[in-house]
This record gives sequence, C-alpha cells and structure tokens, in this order.
Amino acid sequence: MPKPNSKSQLLVANDEAFHTLNELLGSLSPTQLATEFPFAHRDRNVRDVLAHLFEWQQMMFVWYKVGMQDGVPEMPAPGFTWKTTPELNQQIWERCQATSLSNLRGKLKRSHIKLQKLIEAHSNEELFTKRRYPWTGSTSLGSYLTSAGWSHYHWALKLLRKFVKQFNR
Repeated sequence: MPKPNSKSQLLVANDEAFHTLNELLGSLSPTQLATEFPFAHRDRNVRDVLAHLFEWQQMMFVWYKVGMQDGVPEMPAPGFTWKTTPELNQQIWERCQATSLSNLRGKLKRSHIKLQKLIEAHSNEELFTKRRYPWTGSTSLGSYLTSAGWSHYHWALKLLRKFVKQFNR
C-alpha cells in the first residue's frame, strides 16, 4: 500500500498495518517471542520492537499536546536532536528492558487506539496541509501521524519477518 495521503487512507492504513503486525505476533510461538534475533540490531527481540513502537507514539502525543497549545515541542525528545536519534533509541531500549512483552502488547494496543482517535478528531485539511501548524515545521500533522503509525508498523513488520525467516531456517 502506498503512503497514505488522506484521513481515510491513513485510518485504514494504520489499522491494516497494526492488524498485520498483531497477526504476525499471534503466529509466533512462545519460543520465538522470547528468542533474541539471530542478527545484529539495536532491538534484539520482539519485546524491544514493540517498546520502540510504543515509545515513539508516546513522544508523538507529547509533541502534539505541546504543539497544539502553541508551544514548541522538544523533538524528538528533551536533550536529543534528529541527528542523535540513535542515542535516543538506545536510551528507549535500555529503559524498556524490564517491561514484559505482554505489558507492551497491551500498551501498544491502547496507544494505537489513541492514535486513531487523534486522527479521527481532525479534518483532512488539518491533517495534510503542510505548515498548517507552526510546530510541524514545513510538513503536515498527517506526516507525523503517518510516521508514528503506518510507517513505524511497516518498519517493525520488516524486522520481525526477517527474524521469522532466519529463525525458521
């Protein structure tokens, strides 16, 4: 599916990608769910991937809240720049090591629902007009929401499919 460029496409694309992700997770054995990836990657297992998805959605919600109150959100996170996202992602990884996979699955599901409700609360114009909101800079609110959902879900699916393929060899 091409990158969504309307409210209806984004809602459908997010739900389809999230559903596909959950189907893939549901097809994994308990052993696969607990196994470290057999390749080098910052995220070393299924839990780490879901933690990454969840944490980036939470950051998006903070940006949105601050930005929509005419504030200037610290993006991607306080103390980090877009150039230092590898360090931020490492910090996310470290912070989430004690969180269980089942806990993360529930948190990610609730976060996905919140993301969809946020999208539903806006018109197509509000979502996809570039520079409509000062805090989104030269892009659109929809672009940020696409990154937090559909794009990130596809990243996770690609990584998890690579794991499954290598695990099943």
